[in-house]
Amino acid sequence: MHIVTSTDILLPCAEDMGAWSVIACDQFTSEPEYWAAAEARAAEKPSALSLMLPEAWLHTARADGADGRIADTMRRYLAEGVFQTVPDSFIYVERTLSDGRVRRGLVAALDLEQYDFTGTQRTSVRSTEGTVEERLPPRVNIRRSAPLEMPHTLLLMDDRTDSVLSLAEKAKDTLEKVYDFDLMLGGGHIAGWRVSGETKAAVQSALDGLDNAALQREKYGDAAENGKLTFAVGDGNHSLAAAKRFWEEKRETLPENERETDPARFALVEIENIHEPSLDFEPIHRVIFDTDTSAFAAEFTAHRTEWEAEDKTLGERVAAAESFCRAYIAAHGGYIDYIHGDDTARSLGEKPNCAAVLLPPVEKSGLFLSVLKNGALPKKSFSMGNARDKRYYLECRKIR
Repeated sequence: MHIVTSTDILLPCAEDMGAWSVIACDQFTSEPEYWAAAEARAAEKPSALSLMLPEAWLHTARADGADGRIADTMRRYLAEGVFQTVPDSFIYVERTLSDGRVRRGLVAALDLEQYDFTGTQRTSVRSTEGTVEERLPPRVNIRRSAPLEMPHTLLLMDDRTDSVLSLAEKAKDTLEKVYDFDLMLGGGHIAGWRVSGETKAAVQSALDGLDNAALQREKYGDAAENGKLTFAVGDGNHSLAAAKRFWEEKRETLPENERETDPARFALVEIENIHEPSLDFEPIHRVIFDTDTSAFAAEFTAHRTEWEAEDKTLGERVAAAESFCRAYIAAHGGYIDYIHGDDTARSLGEKPNCAAVLLPPVEKSGLFLSVLKNGALPKKSFSMGNARDKRYYLECRKIR
């Protein structure tokens, strides 16, 4: 069976696609004003904002009963004909980022049987970061009752010859364009083309070709003895892990003959090439809120080399910064949040009773080799691009 494949994809028939498409729920977690602006932009129109719960709202009254409201809205949208079906296809995506560069991707269905987030199996798809188990139950609960999924998971491939995305890019003038619009709140622009027919077959063959043991030995040397790593989860690790956990639950209730095709076995993702020039890897900074900052400057200066020294690996840097923040909170109170963007972290750190720890830039080229050799990185190790360039919810898929 294919690791990733074409599938039936639902797209909104919305007149205002800019109001429909909303940034991933785990962005701007400490900036409720962003989500207030997103609500104003959606303005009672059909919107993905009604099908998700921003993490900025998790500890507010708005989180009460959110699972049921989301599932009810999904069912209502389905009943009202909000969606059109794009059958058995990939979608080739070109995202024009806030700085004008274009990032290519491919929306596809991932077989969850070939993915592991625990670090205990040598599957062809693995997490790049550690999973925080306590973050999974709320996501699994939503999936238990929801008839649809919306992807913000970005799956990485180490496609050094650009064998996959180049096929769709070269053929796009012959493909049906299925969306083309500006994203809300400075998110840039996005366009998508349906990949079907001969182009779909060629893309599928190229994707399958990445899962080749000889090719991986050529890439990774002795580390390839730790099993094939064909795709790595770049963003949306916890959402994908929740999809896997839900599938494991449901699988046990199904007869053998239904397990291969049940829609819950798959998850919609966007695949991107780690070598894409416009795909930036950035550190995820730590900001401590509601703390006594009187001792911060001295302690920060004493410890900063632990995560800033050039000879430290990415995993060592993140672990050291996390340990420092946890120790400071234990001594001085407060709580930690994980912030994307240098300027945002600095701005938050300058607020009263707040402090920021900024991590150094991230080198992406060795990620696959690092995961093969050493396993997943610590949680919140890196971010793919700045906050406004994250994936926006757009496509949906039925999961029951």
